[in-house]
Amino acid sequence: MRVCVLGTGVVGQALSAKMADLGHEVMVGTRDVESLLARTEGGMAGGPPFSEWIGHHPTVKVGTFAQAAAHGEVVFNATVGHASLDALGAAGAENLDGKILVDVSNPLDFSKGMPPSLFVSNTDSLAERIQRAFPQAKVVKTLNTVNANVMVDPGQVGGGEHDVFVSGDDRAAKAEVTRILREWFGWRRVLDLGDITSARGAEMVLALWVRLVPAIGTWMFNLRVVT
Repeated sequence: MRVCVLGTGVVGQALSAKMADLGHEVMVGTRDVESLLARTEGGMAGGPPFSEWIGHHPTVKVGTFAQAAAHGEVVFNATVGHASLDALGAAGAENLDGKILVDVSNPLDFSKGMPPSLFVSNTDSLAERIQRAFPQAKVVKTLNTVNANVMVDPGQVGGGEHDVFVSGDDRAAKAEVTRILREWFGWRRVLDLGDITSARGAEMVLALWVRLVPAIGTWMFNLRVVT
């Protein structure tokens, strides 16, 4: 499948590498390709410069947001939350219309330092804002509640016996994303929260998530729903 991943940070890299390894035709999207490839500093999470990373993943293509979105049959939004709407605008509504748009972003606000708060919550969500801005796209919120490594290999935590959530208005799109989560990434427990408004709950998990990291001393964890 032709896949677009918008965003070249740790999340975008993890998703792109996994899907490319599975044989999918992946193109990552960025605002300025030349500037990205010219950077020599490492990533925020201590990873290598993108130019070095892409050298280890030669089948992954790099393009502008618009080029990547046009390439993809399915689009993953792995940009930082405060830039997501601008990035998707640069990708172009015409390149998103009718496609599944998997939203992995979070509305984290670092303006007052750590831990971050959320710039939208309770009565709205970033996923809903994206759906309103691109009404012809089929937005499905998922994977935003776990570390990038766990996104693509849930078996690293608790033997994979934990939950990932999906939210969206299009049932067929959620079914396809659920298939992708299970077959591509190895998720066993996929919980459908409901329509796109349920993304509010998934995004607000981050308020707890950022507090759990220092409390338990690791990024490698997840939540499991038990009854």
